[in-house]
Amino acid sequence: MTGPELTGRDLIGYGRDRPRRLWPGGAKVAVNVVVNIEEGAERTFDPDGVTEGLIEVPRNAGSGQRDFAVESMYEYGSRVGAVRLLSLLRRRGVRATAFAAAQALERNPPVVSELVEGGHEVCAHGYRWAESWTMTEDEESAAIARAYDGIASLTGTAPVGWYSRWMRSARTRRLLLAHGGFRYDADAYNDDLPYYDGDQLVVPYSLTYNDAHYSYGTFAAPGDFVEYCLRAVDFLTHEPDEAPALVSIGLHPRISGQAARADAVREIVDALLPRADVWLTTRAEIADHWRGATA
Repeated sequence: MTGPELTGRDLIGYGRDRPRRLWPGGAKVAVNVVVNIEEGAERTFDPDGVTEGLIEVPRNAGSGQRDFAVESMYEYGSRVGAVRLLSLLRRRGVRATAFAAAQALERNPPVVSELVEGGHEVCAHGYRWAESWTMTEDEESAAIARAYDGIASLTGTAPVGWYSRWMRSARTRRLLLAHGGFRYDADAYNDDLPYYDGDQLVVPYSLTYNDAHYSYGTFAAPGDFVEYCLRAVDFLTHEPDEAPALVSIGLHPRISGQAARADAVREIVDALLPRADVWLTTRAEIADHWRGATA
């Protein structure tokens, strides 16, 4: 017996037949640095009646009043951290992918300028923080269009990727395809390689190599993050097969924008840049390469 039917889930994926197409230049591992530009688009007590977490220290989100301390921790990301991280990457010639909420970009022109000047990809991360499964279909469709149009207007380039706040609803992929213009979404954590879900290309993200672990208490020091990320790349480049792999390194300006943690980002990037077996690139380029290789 196999148990109850699982609706819409694929527990096998590529299985033992993982693709053998290496990345450009014969690289074994594609590394995508993701900078989440969210500060200024997070929910706050005024006007939302809730206070977001994922900050420097655990906070009681149910205090019933405006939390100026939490708000100021987010403001560090918008005032200092975002430009610090993006300019650090620009100086090293590394183009990142920004999971950007359109409202956050509306409120921070200097970050928009840094994104454009650095050649970073801007992937739509919604208009502002909201859970798509709480919306009607029309509301979610309108939110997708508002994020797409806002980013296109602010940066001069329409986004080709999508990453939901938390996770997608059951209809998100259908709505992205209906909208058009999105060449991929990152709404999955289930593989080391891109794959197709029907007509939609999925470039999976990861919460494993992610600076949120500083807030969760997993990483005690910046060196922990460095070791975690570099060990992953080393392991994947030495796996005894010819299958390529993808590593997503997730950063938040309010977290990794702090000086000691930004230095960890510098150390990771400087260790990866000289390696011929690593392709440091944007998510859009990963998606385009995968589409071309599977055409």
